[in-house]
Amino acid sequence: MNTFLEQKFEIGESNDIEMYKQFVTNYVKIEQCVAVLSDYQTDCSYIFAGNFGSVFGLPNENSIIDSAFEECIFSKINSEDLIERHVLELNFYEFLKGIPREEYCNYSTLSRLRMKDSNDKITYINHRTIYLNTFNNGSISLALCLYLPSTDLQPRAGIDGKIFNIKTGEVIASERYKNNTENILSIRETEVLTSVAKGNKSEQIAAEMHISVYTVRRHRQNIIEKLKVANTAEAVQTAIVMGILSL
Repeated sequence: MNTFLEQKFEIGESNDIEMYKQFVTNYVKIEQCVAVLSDYQTDCSYIFAGNFGSVFGLPNENSIIDSAFEECIFSKINSEDLIERHVLELNFYEFLKGIPREEYCNYSTLSRLRMKDSNDKITYINHRTIYLNTFNNGSISLALCLYLPSTDLQPRAGIDGKIFNIKTGEVIASERYKNNTENILSIRETEVLTSVAKGNKSEQIAAEMHISVYTVRRHRQNIIEKLKVANTAEAVQTAIVMGILSL
């Protein structure tokens, strides 16, 4: 979610990265899972791989990557599940905006994802996201993603994504956050994206809507930024899963 890289970080504010690295190191030693500690302030990630890391082809040791997003793991996950997971993260981010920032770390996502192991066999994993550190201006500086084996091996569609309170176990009703993301695009942006989904170019969209090509391109860029995707093709896929588009 590129939005976190666009945040403002005050000079001199500490995210206590070394403390959290030690916490995560000890946790992985116990759980033998894979944990990714993402530092949005410096755009890098620390990967801690227990024995479960072999499923992703990760070495059984800690490593650093020059990105706040673990593409080395994402590339192993089913593409449809990855999109649903992305939508869940957007929902999570929108939900957190409505609660005090000091409570962010009390909530987590949970989803079940499909992936292919080193033998090209479909397996199921559980994924969680927790935002660990938030600065005074509301910027989220550290995120923790956990990857563990799932005990639920029943084949079915969807990731069973949910947001829950870690302290109480309460699962947050989707009505508390889904309406926020369904309205994440303006009416005009939704119209532009609908036309993009039909295969129309910017020039065609401009003529169809009686606006300039520059305005269409600006709308397209705004859509990409709001949905935290790399291009309009991903934006269409994400918007369909979110219920913004129905083609």
